[in-house]
Amino acid sequence: MNQQKAHQEFTNFLKEGKHRVTPERFEVLDAALQYDGHFGADELFVQMQINNSNVSRATVYNTLELLDQSGFIAKHNFGDNKARYEPTFNRKKHDHLICVNCGDIIEFSSPKIQKIVDDMCEELGYECTGYSFNIFGRCKKGDSCEHFKTVK
Repeated sequence: MNQQKAHQEFTNFLKEGKHRVTPERFEVLDAALQYDGHFGADELFVQMQINNSNVSRATVYNTLELLDQSGFIAKHNFGDNKARYEPTFNRKKHDHLICVNCGDIIEFSSPKIQKIVDDMCEELGYECTGYSFNIFGRCKKGDSCEHFKTVK
């Protein structure tokens, strides 16, 4: 990740939207872009606290919304009524396979899916600006799936 490029683009986004440009927002940007995997706002806040950040929970929540609007992160709902985020800045587009028992999330890319999206947009006269594709199922861990016994 090119931190300087991310900071410059986020600065431009904030200024264009007449949002305040603050060091705390860039601290949240950096933490979100460095997070490995999918995260909730509270998980990011706790991780930042562990790393001795003084950024408030409200600033984390508000900045995550700005980061989603600006395209630095993507906001998802994987069927658990909880907003989850993942970094998207300078990352390859992918889709998700989610276990409804244990919550495991597997990321995958498929040229076939991208072709379907492109073909449908062309057929219906749309320009694709993004899409979200999630498959919900049960992983094959069986009894080792952490929620298997409670969800049965």
